[in-house]
Amino acid sequence: MVVSNVGLSRLLGLGFRQNGLKRNILHFRASCPLGTVLGALCVSSPSDPPPHSRVGSSFTMFGDLFEEDYSSVSNYQYGKEKKLKTKTLEPPAPREFTNLSGIRNQGGTCYLNSLLQTLHFTPEFREALFSLGPEELGSFEDKDKPDAKVRIIPLQLQRLFAQLLVLDQDAASTADLTDSFGWTSNEEMRQHDVQELNRILFSALETSLVGTSGHDLINRLYHGTVVNQVVCKECKNVSEKQEDFLDLTVAVKNVSGLEDALWTMFVEEEVFDCDNLYHCGTCDRLVKATKSAKLRKLPPFLTVSLLRFNFDFVKRERYKETSCYTFPLRINLKPFCEQSDSDDLEYVYDLFSVIIHKGGCYGGHYHVYIKDVDHLGNWQFQEEESKPVLSFKDLQNEEEIDDDPLIILKAILLQEENNVIPVDQLGQKLLKKTGMSWNKKYRRQYGPLRKFLKLHSQIFLLSSDESTVSLLKNGFLQAESDFQRNDQHIFKTFTSESPGLNDKTSCPHWFDINDSKVQPIKEKDIERQFQGKESAYMLFYRKSQLQRPPEAQANPRYGVPCHLLSEMDAANIELQIKRAEWDSTNNNLELHLHLGPHYHFFSGALHPVVSKAESVLDLTFDKRKTLGDLRQSIFQLLEFWEGDMVLSVAKFVPAGLHVYQTLDGDDLTLWEMEIVDGEDLFVWNGVEVGGIQIPTGNDCEPLLINVLHLATSSEGDKCQQLVESPHVFPSNAQMGEVLTTLAGPMGVLFINATDPAEEENWVAIPREDLKKTFRELGLGNHSSVLVQDSRDDNSVLLKQGKWFSGMSEISWLQVQNLCGLESEEKQVKISATMNTVVFDIRIKAIKELKLMKELAENSCLRPIDRNGKLLCPVPDSYTLKEAELKMGSSLGLCPGKAPTSSQLFLFFTVGSDVQPGTEMEIIVEATMSVGDCLKLLLEKSGLPGDTWHLRKMDWCYEAGEPLCEEDAALREVAIRSGDTLLLIEGKLPPPMLPATRTGRFPSASWGTWRSPKTPLWQSSRPSLSDRACVVGHVQWP
Repeated sequence: MVVSNVGLSRLLGLGFRQNGLKRNILHFRASCPLGTVLGALCVSSPSDPPPHSRVGSSFTMFGDLFEEDYSSVSNYQYGKEKKLKTKTLEPPAPREFTNLSGIRNQGGTCYLNSLLQTLHFTPEFREALFSLGPEELGSFEDKDKPDAKVRIIPLQLQRLFAQLLVLDQDAASTADLTDSFGWTSNEEMRQHDVQELNRILFSALETSLVGTSGHDLINRLYHGTVVNQVVCKECKNVSEKQEDFLDLTVAVKNVSGLEDALWTMFVEEEVFDCDNLYHCGTCDRLVKATKSAKLRKLPPFLTVSLLRFNFDFVKRERYKETSCYTFPLRINLKPFCEQSDSDDLEYVYDLFSVIIHKGGCYGGHYHVYIKDVDHLGNWQFQEEESKPVLSFKDLQNEEEIDDDPLIILKAILLQEENNVIPVDQLGQKLLKKTGMSWNKKYRRQYGPLRKFLKLHSQIFLLSSDESTVSLLKNGFLQAESDFQRNDQHIFKTFTSESPGLNDKTSCPHWFDINDSKVQPIKEKDIERQFQGKESAYMLFYRKSQLQRPPEAQANPRYGVPCHLLSEMDAANIELQIKRAEWDSTNNNLELHLHLGPHYHFFSGALHPVVSKAESVLDLTFDKRKTLGDLRQSIFQLLEFWEGDMVLSVAKFVPAGLHVYQTLDGDDLTLWEMEIVDGEDLFVWNGVEVGGIQIPTGNDCEPLLINVLHLATSSEGDKCQQLVESPHVFPSNAQMGEVLTTLAGPMGVLFINATDPAEEENWVAIPREDLKKTFRELGLGNHSSVLVQDSRDDNSVLLKQGKWFSGMSEISWLQVQNLCGLESEEKQVKISATMNTVVFDIRIKAIKELKLMKELAENSCLRPIDRNGKLLCPVPDSYTLKEAELKMGSSLGLCPGKAPTSSQLFLFFTVGSDVQPGTEMEIIVEATMSVGDCLKLLLEKSGLPGDTWHLRKMDWCYEAGEPLCEEDAALREVAIRSGDTLLLIEGKLPPPMLPATRTGRFPSASWGTWRSPKTPLWQSSRPSLSDRACVVGHVQWP
């Protein structure tokens, strides 16, 4: 029985156009149950909803691509929905070494990108479209004129193909094209079936090209016919019916390959006899007959859709056929056609495109293998080094292990004596090697372990009681390639019709185009797509007799209309200007060079001799250049300079200019040395300035201290009035130097430990603490120190309302040893004030805990909350006040550095049920995108696949709003240090799903209907875990 989905589409409400050409021919035997027919039609898409909710889904899947035909079906106005276009200031990067352009993924358009690249690399289609000029298609300038007829879809396709050919960018955008389809951001973020898109896009083009010279473009290139014949065995009468097709759909289940499927469809005859007789019109009775089908007319380009997605009516679930299905690089279709006198070469076709689906029946990702017929790309490989025989250790870091369990199981068996192992031990060794059990990692995709071993009986041999498994001889892991197939017949079928397959000089140029990424591949790599989770989904063949003109070879401008060439040339010039501007803005640093000979040192810091303007030289420099380049540039600027030149990072402090770090490593770039825009650099000889040796470094940073003491009268007596005077001290100077500087008698020092919200509080410093440094006592710039003669009492200050306390009342922090190193004390109390720097507390804790000095370079302090949880590390440069730490708090001394000012410290966990102490930790750049962060967290968690999204845990410790904008930086979506991110399974749906489209989801999965204004993740029912499960049914790459 031959069933055309043109006839059944009306029954199923699929909404295909009935133009006589959009027919997809499926072949079934007459005895085939109707359920199988309907199942084949309903499950052909890897991302459709379940079969019982498919009715009416085709037109909504592709937005308003056919708005004129189906506007009455749905009152949902796509055009009114706000588009979510992410704008970036950075211009597109130039093409990479392949010299081919990819297509950016808009969120879920990998299926569209793969099909567009196939059409683009069909030169006859591309050039036929280019041959239609503005006089037939109109122009973009006239699209808003009421009387103008502008054919937007072919115009946008022309422009896209011109960009892919000529525009110097690594990836083109399809935003304008999808706008012409009438798609909203919802459609751009939802993945659909590439086979269905192929038919609908062709129908849209035919409609758009009516009345032009290209009205028959699709018919001319892709239209073929099949004739179905029934021959009466009594009167020999032949009854035939002709069917049109634009693509052939072939079975995959229980079929070894394409040629086997075509043989079943077009060579084998079906016999009507016994209880299944045929009614002959000539004989006017039931008779025996035979039924067959043949290809009558072959198109120049043959499209073959593989029926990899099926429905199990017993289990009532969909599944993907991942068994081995071969297809040749060159195929002769003559055995499948009607007899004719045509030359045999008329029936020979060459493979030029393979659209590949990676994933399962509920979601996945598309990319395409393309044959570069015109040699437009740069097809080169790095020299391959000889590789030794692979072992499991060689493979355990390879991505293939996660994708293909065959590799890891064979590798495990190779380690066993005689390549035999009990099945239970095989599962245990799999767990030990990968860290995940079979059930957790592979069962959902491949079923139970024993079932998987049975399905690959050509590799594995199970014992009669299924207790042990051995590796067959043809199952040994090949040294040359992880993907080398062991069935020599398959490989022979694949290569027999392809002369020069192993000849690198004559091998056709194939590329793997995966959205924006384009990589050269070898022809033999196509064999990888015969089977598995990542396998061929659509095949495109071209007649081998089709020849390309010599001038088209390696000439991307061939056939492109002049007006589009001019537009692309102007766009290339604009791109060069934007890249230069971007390069200047993002890679140039403004450096302030402080020239040593123009400074002198006094009062503990550097000061200009004349003026700051005459002592500082501003220099714009590329951060990608090295320190040596910078030094050479400064030498050229300062012709008067003699002797060595040292560059040091300096910083203005209240006391003046202070030199911190000397820059070393002339081979390092300024970016690698973390030199930032606006950095102050001190240019000197590295030793002295004006004959004075200069103290450098953070330890001796000058502090401006306000010193208060009693005024002295003209007679030399002490007055009852306080005098305040500024003094500069190195931060590593002892506190007693205050008394030395004042040159007075030995007195008592007080420091102001006043909290801004409290009354003034002066704390006396014991005499033994006078040997402590300013920094150890927590003093910073503008701190106040009171000096009082030890012979005086406190009467003057008490009268002025000052409050004094003894040293015993100084506040403290408790630091616990959490470094994993043995120490005499598990925790110590560190005296501090609110102005004490965290760095000093950390160093003092290391000393008092008597830990290794090396910890000073690789440790941090982390607050401990009341539940004993470690919080985000505190930066060393913060004071306790800036870190918002209260006195008496507990801190943990932990290994690892605290995040820098440009980094974020995040907690993350899998799922929404967060158990205390189970969170994982990570430090990332604040500029990292949400999408890159998701990939990194999945890698750290050891989770396979791309069916996940991120949510931020809110203040109620519940999963909050999902992070939808994958291109946005973490700080742009309000992620801060200390936040907890949740990895939730399931790709995100569009932000809002209107009520008119909730029919795409069966009510039994949700339990209740939602308001159209309520996003999926805010629904009160079902639970979060249930929602994540349902979201997994609507995925995109």
